[in-house]
Amino acid sequence: MSTYTPRPEDKFSFGLWTVGWEGVDVFGPASRPALDPVESTYKLAELGAAAVTFHDDDLLPDDDTREATLERFQKALADTGMRCEMVTTNLFSDPIFKEGGLTANDRRVRRYATAKVLRNIDLAASLGAETFVMWGGREGAEHGASKNVQAALDRLAEGINLACAYVRDQGYDLRFALEPKPNEPRGDILLPTVGHALALISELEHPEMVGLNPEVGHEEMAGLNFAHGIAQAMWHGKLFHVDLNGQHGPRFDQDLRFGAGNLRGAFWTVDTLLGSGANEPYSGYLHFDYKPPRAEAVDGVWESAAGCMRNYLILRERVQAFRADPEVQAALDAAKVGELDEPTLGAEESVADLRAESHDRTALAERSVAMEALDQLAMDHLLGVR
Repeated sequence: MSTYTPRPEDKFSFGLWTVGWEGVDVFGPASRPALDPVESTYKLAELGAAAVTFHDDDLLPDDDTREATLERFQKALADTGMRCEMVTTNLFSDPIFKEGGLTANDRRVRRYATAKVLRNIDLAASLGAETFVMWGGREGAEHGASKNVQAALDRLAEGINLACAYVRDQGYDLRFALEPKPNEPRGDILLPTVGHALALISELEHPEMVGLNPEVGHEEMAGLNFAHGIAQAMWHGKLFHVDLNGQHGPRFDQDLRFGAGNLRGAFWTVDTLLGSGANEPYSGYLHFDYKPPRAEAVDGVWESAAGCMRNYLILRERVQAFRADPEVQAALDAAKVGELDEPTLGAEESVADLRAESHDRTALAERSVAMEALDQLAMDHLLGVR
């Protein structure tokens, strides 16, 4: 078996909306036929995925076929051994949500959106999902006066609090993950970055139930470092889920397959998820939220899905080789990376001791930081020449 063949223990997961994207964009209609999401579940299992996820409307677009489709989907899960590890709710496609869902100015829309979320919490629990993702794609504004941002944050917190209370009342084993994004489809979206979302979580009634689902492209759209963002989420114990894809810097949300776009960023993302040396690794599902390019036919859909998993496995191998390399260990020591684990003020020291200490400022200014040599070793491993 190839080193790059996905296995269930790799915990790769795909949104049914990813392979199911028909290539519709603002400049043109669908370029591919619609795929049956249940048949896509079988195909993803064949490619080596361990789980699938969906927005309610991806799988169950209408009530007339809801029960029959659910029965087929549950059979597909049983036949393949796949899990439904996450469910989310579409509060952005229907014109009802054109001005927001949980933060719409119109109270009737907010009530409808909240009921839709609660219904899909029941669905998630019935399928054994462990995470419920909340992405506020329409929770934002294009105009300054059209949205009272502080009131909108009140309503967003209220909606999340209601959802948490409902899960507790029902006794469900389910947690929530907020998904930040700076813009698109709205001009400015609430909770644009990891930091904004963490700040909101700290104000909730049950912050222990709510974490993050950061996405590579969303953080890089804001010009941010995704690996740093998930490292901070992990530091807070809030990386509940993760969306992997590719992005070429701060532009529209490209949703490239993982590894495409910012390849160095993907390398450090995998390094961070694996634990960055001595840190605790991420143990959840590796979820791919990408879109096969509009130019591709159906065969390209499955090539891109396989490519997401293959690229992760290649990068994992490169990262592990980097961390195991004795020259890298020596370079880490030369750069004093491990010394950052040591408290600045020792356990037996006082602030007075610290203030009384003398320093050779010239020597400190002229010291070698040895970071270029360390980074070149990482580049050599990424390029496969070591």
